[in-house]
Amino acid sequence: MGGWKALVAGDGTIGKACDVLEQVAAFARPVRFAELLESSDFPKATLYRFLQSLTNQGMLSYDPDRQTYAPGLRLVRLAHAAWTQSSLAPIARPFLDALSRETGETVHLAQLDSGQVLYVDKRNATQPVEMYSQAGKVGPAYCTGVGKAMMAYLDADALDKALSQQSFHRFTDKTLASEQLLRADLDVIRARGYAVDDEEHEPGIICVACPVLTEGGRILGAISITGSTERMSFDQLQAWVPRVRRVADQIGIEAQAWRFPESRPNGSKDRMQAT
Repeated sequence: MGGWKALVAGDGTIGKACDVLEQVAAFARPVRFAELLESSDFPKATLYRFLQSLTNQGMLSYDPDRQTYAPGLRLVRLAHAAWTQSSLAPIARPFLDALSRETGETVHLAQLDSGQVLYVDKRNATQPVEMYSQAGKVGPAYCTGVGKAMMAYLDADALDKALSQQSFHRFTDKTLASEQLLRADLDVIRARGYAVDDEEHEPGIICVACPVLTEGGRILGAISITGSTERMSFDQLQAWVPRVRRVADQIGIEAQAWRFPESRPNGSKDRMQAT
């Protein structure tokens, strides 16, 4: 932990360093300083100082021949630890595999991250369809099935915060591009127990999604089955809802037992069971 002291020069410095890390990662390829500077809110000297500190700490790697920055191996180790310890992916994997084999369609597992959808795992269909989502990608919550399925089960304060983080950009003619429309849809989702994406994020892409909940109703994530309008109807896709709901319930039970124990009424935490 001592290596990070160089980054803690003042309030918010770690947050700014994390912003730089995210900026580098967003390019999805090694990136030059000039490219980062062009899209950065930081002055040239400040950006360079952050890049140097992050490189010295192994959070970024620098290629002197190409003069490019990329995520470092220390960051990879931390990301792997987070994926193993904090995401639903390791717990959900066998359930996702079985659901994908049974349906032959694309299956997604997602969690909420700062009001946005973080795809933590994906199983491809027997006939893959090109779409935005990939494991590790971040997508909008207000116009995706998994995003709406998760937001529908947030408590009032958490929902207000998540809604304030939505852009409400209109991706298609069917996008729910206002808070009022989205809140109405979330009421429907809570009543019926599942969400849909009817070409709201991408033309031709439809999905049904169910929340992954603890027994106490706390939202842990969501799973979805996604298809293409070119080869299936919405009615055909919705026929899988009962199966998706059962799988979501199974993941919730498993996750609560092994990774996300509920708080006891007296405030003490349940002891995690060892795997």
